Amino acid sequence: MLILGLIVFGMAIGWIAQLILGRGGRGRQNNWGEALAAGLIGSFVGGLLVSLISGDGIELRPSGVIGSIVGAVLVLLAWGAIRGKEA
Repeated sequence: MLILGLIVFGMAIGWIAQLILGRGGRGRQNNWGEALAAGLIGSFVGGLLVSLISGDGIELRPSGVIGSIVGAVLVLLAWGAIRGKEA
């Protein structure tokens, strides 16, 4: 159950990051594989880092969710730069 929860959470975070960057939403097709990868990587790096810096530990807190979104946005920006796409 934990793995399924992590996948759903990662995909949701990646989807939000795509919306922030304008890569999904009205009239645009979401890339769910990219959303999942960005969400999982961003959640691991950004969420964990922000949670530990703020002193929340590894519990699910707003600081960790915000860090996850910021991490996923950064992953998508880096991914777009590597592929030569403008973010």
